[in-house]
Amino acid sequence: MSQPFEGIFAALTTPFVRDEVSVPKFKENIAKFNATGLAGYLVLGSTGESVSLSDAESEALVRAARESAAPGKKVIAGTARESTKLTVEFTNRMAEISVDAALVRPPSYYKSKMNLEALRAHYLAVADGARVPVLIYNIPQNTGIFLESQLIVELARHPNIIGLKESAGSLAFLGEVIRQVPPDFHYFLGSGSVFLPALELGACGAILAVANAAPEICVRIYELFGEGRLEEARSLQLDLLPFNKAIMEGTGIPGLKHALDLRGFYGGPARLPLLPVDEQAKSDVAAHMKRLGIL
Repeated sequence: MSQPFEGIFAALTTPFVRDEVSVPKFKENIAKFNATGLAGYLVLGSTGESVSLSDAESEALVRAARESAAPGKKVIAGTARESTKLTVEFTNRMAEISVDAALVRPPSYYKSKMNLEALRAHYLAVADGARVPVLIYNIPQNTGIFLESQLIVELARHPNIIGLKESAGSLAFLGEVIRQVPPDFHYFLGSGSVFLPALELGACGAILAVANAAPEICVRIYELFGEGRLEEARSLQLDLLPFNKAIMEGTGIPGLKHALDLRGFYGGPARLPLLPVDEQAKSDVAAHMKRLGIL
C-alpha cells in the first residue's frame, strides 16, 4: 500500500502579538508556506508551544490551518492531553475540523507510572476512540518518556495507528522499528540533523521545526533523495546541520521565531516561560542563515 503521508512537514510555530494568539499572522505564514514544496503542516506540536495554549486557542489555530492550507497540503494536529479521556475528546474535536491525522505524545506528568502496560493501554484506547488516524509522538527530551521499539511495533498493528514521529533522532531505533512494522506505516523523523540518513533507512519523510526557517532546503534534500542524487542531498544535509543545531540545541523556539522574522514571515515572541533571545544569539542565528544562503 502506498503511504498517503510522505515528504517534509513544517512543525509550525504559534504567532503571539502582545501575548495573544494571532490567527491572522498564522494564516499569513501558511499562505507563504503554501508556495513551497512542503507536504503539509503540523499544528500544536512542540514547536508550536502547544502546552502553553488553551483549548480554545488550539482549536482556533487548527481551524485557521485547515482554512489556509493549499489543496493537497495535509494538516496534522497535536492532540495529546494528560488523560486518555481528554486526549480522545480533543482529538475528536480536531476530527470535526477535518484534520488529516492526530499526533499524540505520551502522557508524562505521572511518568514514573507510565510503564509499557500503561502506555499500551493509553494508545490503544486513543486509537479505538479517535475518529481520525493517529501518529505516535516520541519526544523523550520533552516528556522524559522514551517509547520502546517493541511498543511501537505492537501498536503499529492497530488499524488506526498509522505512524510515528520520532524526535529523539535515533537511527538505531529506526532500524529496529522499520523492519518490523507494516510497509504502509509512516515513520517520520523529527530531527533536522539526521533526516537524510533516516530516509536512506526507510523513513517516509520528516516533520521538522527547522522547516519553518529553511523549507526550501529541507524539501530539496527530500527531492534529491527521491531522484537518487545522494551526493547532492548529503551536501545539503551537511550544510543544514550547523543551523539546525544552533536552533534546536541552542536558542530553541525563540531563536527559530527570530529566524522566521528575518525571512519575512512572522515569528514574534514566544510565550512565557520561554524567554527571548539576546542580541548575540540573534546575530548568531543570522550568521548561520547567511552561510546557508537563506538570508
